[in-house]
Amino acid sequence: MNKTAIIFKHEFMTLIRRTGFIIMTLAIPLLALVFIAGGEILSAITGGGEPGPAETVEIGYVDPSSVIAGHEEQGFIKFIRFESIEAANSTLVAGDIAEYIVIDPNYLDSGAVARFTPSRELEVPGDRFVAIRDFLLDNLLGPAVSPDLLDRAKVPLNLSSILVDPETGLPSEDQGGFAALVLPYLFSILLVMAIFTSSGYLLQGLAEEKENRVMEVLLSSVSARELITGKVLGLGAAGLAQMAVWLLSARFLADMASQNFADILGALEVSVYFVTVALAYFILGYLLYAIIMAAVGSITSTVRESQQLATIFSLLAVSPLWGLVFLVENPDHPAAVFLTLFPFTAPIATIIRIGATEIPFWQIGASMALMAATTVGLLLLSAKVFRAFLLMYGKTPKLGEIVRMLRQA
Repeated sequence: MNKTAIIFKHEFMTLIRRTGFIIMTLAIPLLALVFIAGGEILSAITGGGEPGPAETVEIGYVDPSSVIAGHEEQGFIKFIRFESIEAANSTLVAGDIAEYIVIDPNYLDSGAVARFTPSRELEVPGDRFVAIRDFLLDNLLGPAVSPDLLDRAKVPLNLSSILVDPETGLPSEDQGGFAALVLPYLFSILLVMAIFTSSGYLLQGLAEEKENRVMEVLLSSVSARELITGKVLGLGAAGLAQMAVWLLSARFLADMASQNFADILGALEVSVYFVTVALAYFILGYLLYAIIMAAVGSITSTVRESQQLATIFSLLAVSPLWGLVFLVENPDHPAAVFLTLFPFTAPIATIIRIGATEIPFWQIGASMALMAATTVGLLLLSAKVFRAFLLMYGKTPKLGEIVRMLRQA
């Protein structure tokens, strides 16, 4: 077994045996399972979502405009007439009504209605707003239109959007929607965690070995290239295994979530295409950032300095999450395409866009090619950095010194 393979095996076995790594790998699927099971238990306790009879709520109203013609029942809410604001207010203070409204004398021109409540609210509760609106509609239109037309006026449309496949002209099998966004959003976060967990261990390991002089012993037995190659591939294989566990468990958890939260999430589906793209971007993203972390670990002299410098690259990687709303609402915008093609933001931006649009194949192909080319370029550059700074102790070189030594290497 060559030295690279020995280092690969050592790093892989050491990482997958770490307690923190095992907990993190298992915690994500277990937390999702607990969340889904909790929802099912809560649904069973509340009678499977079948609400019981609602308690009648009484709302007072004062009508100086005389638009109310007697329709005073709105489901479980009953409206009670008062002749004056003072009478309605004293009844509210006594606790005999939940609240009251005052219809403006010029209501037909202004539409103004004032609502008085005994407690502070951020906004009007939805059921109260609908009840007051329907109460006014019944009294404004009830005498002149049929009940069916009045009911339709209260709910004028049930709008549904159907995505049409531009090639066949038929409804697309993938209708997108909220369910299609949930998984890419969650997996963009998991992708960040997986990439930076593995590359973080690489950074920490290199910094510690350099700080306690173990690096000198290692480099007396293996070359710098064998050392970094074995470490990158070993830790990357462990991260890939972690990502594979999350993706495989997601297929089963998505089915369970669809059955228990169908009204909210709809049909969740983890397609083979999504799994393949996610794993491909994990591999490329990990290699890219692992090489950067290796260079950072070789330049800095302490673990703390390594972590501070690595934060810059971490922020760059997660920057697409800051523009999440923009990417979801404008997935085909040139800026979104740029983030997909830019190697340092490509993994997260692409996974987010997959849930919002159908990314052209050329964009994914070009994105992966640029990431691979950037990784190779950084590998050649980091090899020089590794040779120049790995055994340098005492201080972290400045940028000008790094550039000068790279030219000499």
